[in-house]
Amino acid sequence: MNSDDDIAARLGRLDSCAVSDALDRLGLAGCVTGIAPQTSARRIAGLVHTVRLVAKGAAAAPAGPPRHLGTAAIEACRPGEIIAVEQRSGIDAACWGGILSQGAKIKGVAGVIADGPVRDVDEARQIDFPVFARTATSRTARDRIVEAATDAPIRIGEATVRPGDYAIADASGVVFIRAEDAGRVLEAAEAIAGREAAMTEALRHGKRITEVMGADYEHMLKR
Repeated sequence: MNSDDDIAARLGRLDSCAVSDALDRLGLAGCVTGIAPQTSARRIAGLVHTVRLVAKGAAAAPAGPPRHLGTAAIEACRPGEIIAVEQRSGIDAACWGGILSQGAKIKGVAGVIADGPVRDVDEARQIDFPVFARTATSRTARDRIVEAATDAPIRIGEATVRPGDYAIADASGVVFIRAEDAGRVLEAAEAIAGREAAMTEALRHGKRITEVMGADYEHMLKR
């Protein structure tokens, strides 16, 4: 395994809550709420490729014929990697759709995290391709939004996300980790998950919940 694969594998054994707690312990940002699973209950975790979309005609829109949004990111992905899409134009138009889900699934992409609406949700459900998004819509991107950049810094919620950062997404939320922080975040998250597992085991063996929570939980995020 190379280092990216090792980080992704370790991240995949955690959940977004443990990783968010680790960010809190370390005083780091990256947790995003309000983005929910639209198509699959499966958790995704891995290295991120980014896509930034803007309104057609905006100053940031590229000149020349438009490229279909998301296709370059799919081509850039290795199996197990994630595509994060910024669609903060304020326009009700999908930033991801069914043919993109099909192509990403075939390429081995782990899933998509979209700050904006997506469509063809039923199609992605049928192939069990995880799409996390703000909401769903039937409205096409055609003549409404265009791709401004691929693998450039984007904003998802309050998080700045760069290509090569890491993400984990599940039913609780989405967390992004800067590449340079990944090692220490994982170390902290694994320690937190281990302590929570020990607390659960103590409960199963008859320890009172007030004792378990009072002794450990309130102090878990102290550095």
